[in-house]
Amino acid sequence: MDMSQPSLQTLAVPDAHAAAWQQALAQASTAAIGLPELMGEAGRWQALGLADAAAALYLAWIAASDSPLRTVACYNCGTLLGNLQRHAEAEQVYRQALALKPDFAQARLNLGHQLEHLGRVAEALAAWQAVAESVHGLDSIGGDPLELRLHAMNNLARLLELQKRFAESQSWMRRSLELKPEQSDVIQHYVHIRQKQCEWPVYQPVGEVTHNQLLCSTSLLAMLSISDDPVLQLMTSQRFVLEKVNKYKGKPYHQLHASGPRQGRLKIGYLSGDLCMHAVGLLTPELFELHDRERVEVHAFCWSREDGSAQRRRILGAMDQVHRIGGLDDEAAARLIAQQGIDVLVDLQGLTNGARPNILSLRPAPVQVSYLGLPATSALPGVDWIIADRFVMPPDYLSFCTERPIVLDHCYQISDRQREVGPVPSRAQYQLPEDAFVFCSFNNNHKFNEEMFAAWMRILRQVPGSVLWLLADNEWAKANMLATAAAHGVAAERLIFAPRVAPPEYLARFALADLVLDTFPFNAGTTASDCLWMGAPILTRSGRSYISRMAGSLLTHVGLPDLVTYSLQEYEQRAVQIGQNPARSASYKRYLSEHGRASTLFDIPGMVRELEDKFEALALPRRQPEGTR
Repeated sequence: MDMSQPSLQTLAVPDAHAAAWQQALAQASTAAIGLPELMGEAGRWQALGLADAAAALYLAWIAASDSPLRTVACYNCGTLLGNLQRHAEAEQVYRQALALKPDFAQARLNLGHQLEHLGRVAEALAAWQAVAESVHGLDSIGGDPLELRLHAMNNLARLLELQKRFAESQSWMRRSLELKPEQSDVIQHYVHIRQKQCEWPVYQPVGEVTHNQLLCSTSLLAMLSISDDPVLQLMTSQRFVLEKVNKYKGKPYHQLHASGPRQGRLKIGYLSGDLCMHAVGLLTPELFELHDRERVEVHAFCWSREDGSAQRRRILGAMDQVHRIGGLDDEAAARLIAQQGIDVLVDLQGLTNGARPNILSLRPAPVQVSYLGLPATSALPGVDWIIADRFVMPPDYLSFCTERPIVLDHCYQISDRQREVGPVPSRAQYQLPEDAFVFCSFNNNHKFNEEMFAAWMRILRQVPGSVLWLLADNEWAKANMLATAAAHGVAAERLIFAPRVAPPEYLARFALADLVLDTFPFNAGTTASDCLWMGAPILTRSGRSYISRMAGSLLTHVGLPDLVTYSLQEYEQRAVQIGQNPARSASYKRYLSEHGRASTLFDIPGMVRELEDKFEALALPRRQPEGTR
């Protein structure tokens, strides 16, 4: 690695510090100072906000020194370079540290992180595995050997999960928990990765981890598939807020950083990291496009991935202003929202993956609303409202929701009437029997649970010749579903697995299904909208919580309330009745073909107007009339 002295121009050291920099660099370049003095000098440059200068001092000293303490200097320098996103250089100094001291555990751990950033997954995994499997072979240099091994195991599990190598990931989680059961974050991932693999029961003991720990460490996303109990869902949200969300007690940012009086058009801001090829991004384009520009100004505050899709371009084109906040910290993002004078901030993320709840806790807008991304209470400080309808949020649920409902006469769920649909395929293209009754569920596998899957098997057994058409998210989920089917006496050929395809082809193949079977308690959301738009009936089971009533709301507003059931027994009976009488399925399909798209469910312009009316009523008391000061 080039250890030459960096130039002042490269480092852009302010003129006021130029002389001090030259002196410090000269001392480092000749190793005229020892490691303690070097660390102190580097710390001073970091305090000035010049971490590049601090790293340069370390590099110069390492190149000039033959001290045995170069190992520590390399480690410190690697930490600085990694924080500066200079991962290739960080890799080199960590490798230099390991050349000097091959058993340096912390250096090998951090090397793994740099390799991951550089996209070299196999090498990162190998670095961590060397630490994870070393009982006595590595030097922890003052660190706790067990904690270092756990750090390695947990990163192995995390990266393997990202690579969809679920079985290996779960194995490392188990090893980690067997060594130390008090790891809530690891337990959380352990529970959810079992859901992803349809490995039931989900709450499987491991080591000394108790059933209570499994329950209390369950993430909200996982809990929504496990329990319809709104108390447990609220508890899970509150635990997340307690552990992860900053407690801001100061003056709301919409008052601290407002740029002027709130006048003119109502300013609505949408906060999301999912305005791309994601369920939220697939549902919402017409919400943004149909806002009345004489009444409303629409802003996106977005940290979504730039996926290059037409969907992403369409969403961005529907905004009046797009603010990319991926490079801003939460406080800077909240200041920007406040400075833009946003009246109503709509959070499309909730507590889902990639959420930024600390923006909301700073209250950058006077009215902050939860919508769509999380169909449950978030318990987030600063989020006072949630968009709902009378079906999805009954009065009994209000006690378990920290937000107040904005109750629409329309269905709570927005939809996109412009979605592209591919040509209708044949049953043969998907290995579906021509004369079979086709039950279907295209929900993500983590929404499946043991109770509902067993019900599906009982339904198949009572409808001769029927098949169940499913998505298999991964090989382990498929294998576990087939094993469960066999245990229920259902032959493997009656479960037919569809591949994932592009949205137009996905929508078109709903024409091949006779009845879509919904999941419970985590109902279909986007999938329910899709199948009803395409004319496929869906049978749902509605419970006590918001998320278990989503599909019931859609069916009520499309005009098919008789496909809403309220118990497992009723759900099974209705599915069997329809399966044994295919003419009934055909009748539902005919109704949807003739009336579905004209129903209230797909009155998107009316829904947007109603939403604007609700937002305006909430924001009006906080706005200044035109012409006043």
